[in-house]
Amino acid sequence: MDYLLTLLIFFPLLAAFLAIGIRENLKTYAVVISGIELGLAILLWYGFDKNAEGFQFVTALPLIASFGVSYLVGVDGISLFLVVLSALISLIGFIYLNEKQEIKKLTIALLCLESIMIGVFCALDMILFYVFWELSLIPMLYIIGAWGSGSRIYAAVKFFLYTFLGSMLMLVGILFLAYYYFDVSGVWTFSLLEWYSLSAIPKGVQIWLFLAFFAGLAVKVPMFPFHTWLPYAHGQAPTIGSIILAAVLLKMGTYGFVRFSLPLFPDASIVFLIPIAILSLIMIIYGAFVAFAQEDIKQVVAYSSISHMGVIMIGIFALNTEGITGSVFFMLSHGIISGALFMLVGMLYERRHTKMIVEFGGIAKVMPNYATIFGIMAMASAGLPLTMGFVGEFLSLLGFFQVLPIMAGIAGISIIVGAVYMLHLYRKAFFGKVIHTENLKLSDLNAREWSALLPLVVIVIWLGVYPKPILEPINKSVENTLAIMQSRIVSQESLDFFKLELVRESVEEFRREAKFRRNFAGDFTNGRVRDSEK
Repeated sequence: MDYLLTLLIFFPLLAAFLAIGIRENLKTYAVVISGIELGLAILLWYGFDKNAEGFQFVTALPLIASFGVSYLVGVDGISLFLVVLSALISLIGFIYLNEKQEIKKLTIALLCLESIMIGVFCALDMILFYVFWELSLIPMLYIIGAWGSGSRIYAAVKFFLYTFLGSMLMLVGILFLAYYYFDVSGVWTFSLLEWYSLSAIPKGVQIWLFLAFFAGLAVKVPMFPFHTWLPYAHGQAPTIGSIILAAVLLKMGTYGFVRFSLPLFPDASIVFLIPIAILSLIMIIYGAFVAFAQEDIKQVVAYSSISHMGVIMIGIFALNTEGITGSVFFMLSHGIISGALFMLVGMLYERRHTKMIVEFGGIAKVMPNYATIFGIMAMASAGLPLTMGFVGEFLSLLGFFQVLPIMAGIAGISIIVGAVYMLHLYRKAFFGKVIHTENLKLSDLNAREWSALLPLVVIVIWLGVYPKPILEPINKSVENTLAIMQSRIVSQESLDFFKLELVRESVEEFRREAKFRRNFAGDFTNGRVRDSEK
């Protein structure tokens, strides 16, 4: 168990090198490898102590001791489920792959990408994190450029340039923060755990460092106005590329805000709360309305991702337990739901070689199973209660409502607009008369497609009805993150902000206790309380 994280990180990479010599049954090989990887991730979840604070399964080995660079990995409740998500989506993606295609190079790239993604979420040394962060660009650049369609080279280069240039500014912030720690303590280190214990950084320095990290993280989310690479990347990428990009890679940006920006720069996070809230609101509303205007099914899902990522961002910058816990849960739900929707679009494209909405209509009569699964995922994307999409969206908005009620109310419109564009898409593509005769020959879901989609449907409904197994570990780690954040505040204005939040929490706790006492007193008086309870 001590080296379980290391095994999780490097097992797919080793498998990718071994795949070079395999000529036959490569898909079976990839499914087995990713299945073992998911089993290891579930073993990690099983061994995780949900009641413990801080990071678990920590492994530390020196790499460049003179500069404090080390191989340092670990997980908490926030990163744990992102690791599980990465393993799950990789397995589903391999199951989905069509064996008729020549998939050897694509399989090797995907196995390398799986290893890198898990490394990003486990790294606790900032140089190690940055190496994994940048390496993630290479397989995705290859997947879009080599396996995409249309203007795939333009989309791949735009994706690379946007994310790479933003990451360079983040590297400057990382190096400056390491130098600042050395200046204060006389010791070089890139350990995030050591940086968490650093004495409070002056507010002015925090602001510049926050902006440096923001440059790298905001492009990855992607936040408005750095989002323009995403529709191109989704539009030209192969289906498996869109699945991985939407389900996991976008979450690297929001994960970075929770892991680095909030605890390392608490005063700056409060300073930029309203500007980021405004940008997030633009993402939510702009993404929703542009999604409604799209004529390409894949572009509808792509712009809906921008809208949902805006909800995640306002949950993070609610700076309270409900908001951040909801945003982390929403990262997971959006990853599963958007991944399923892109997969469904890809299945339709394989049959008709078009993604335009006008080319369809009435296909629910021809493909009833496909239409049912698409409907479930569309409603989950719109935040239907008792689906996984509702839980994270509701908690994110609830947390933000405690800070800025008016903005939270405006953000809540996204649920309505989301339902509008998803229902609009569903009505035009699945109901009505079958206008095009080609659609009468469409086949319904086959065994391969069922095996890829059914686990996602079960998860979406199960965690929508009973999200407690996921929320409890996340909640504990979020509370720990907020405690680190509050302990490193330097300005009185920031302290006043958190005092206000603590007062609100105390009032709610008092109200809950008072309600319990009233109910108990009534039961006692009416003789409904047992002697042991008395």
